[in-house]
Amino acid sequence: MAKTVELRRHADADGDVLSGGGVEAALEIGRRLEGEYDLLISSGAQRATQTLACFLAGIGRRQPCGVTVQSGFRSAVEERWFAAAGRAEGKDLEAFRKVDPDLVEKEASLLGGVLRSVLESLPEGDRALVVGHSPTSEAAVLGLTGVVTEPVAKGAGLRVVEEGGGYRVETLS
Repeated sequence: MAKTVELRRHADADGDVLSGGGVEAALEIGRRLEGEYDLLISSGAQRATQTLACFLAGIGRRQPCGVTVQSGFRSAVEERWFAAAGRAEGKDLEAFRKVDPDLVEKEASLLGGVLRSVLESLPEGDRALVVGHSPTSEAAVLGLTGVVTEPVAKGAGLRVVEEGGGYRVETLS
């Protein structure tokens, strides 16, 4: 049986608060989410927690758990990521590696460890939903699986499925 973690990027925000359009988008995404989640996690940033709340409102049905904050999904060096993004010729991890390889390597290791701990905490068959940020979600997937993914759009995400000792990564719109 599999364990699944969905990593979704927060919706459009003005600073650390969702914009009106971000709220509408997050509600719509919530309406499309299927099934129940056994663990709900926010990075702790207000925009992530607000997005998760809107997802839950959009789902419109009871989830069996409350929301947990796991600040490990929020980089302690956000300004360094912003600086790398400003210098990179793209918004993907490979472009960031070209301008700051140490950042990508260290953050992938740290964030991948956080993602691993979430998967390890899940019983077989359980699902978690994490709302966080880009490019840190992509870095977490890289650190855990070795897979480099495309940049995650606002509200979109990545699904990591652990089954039989291996990982499968899927893109979520």
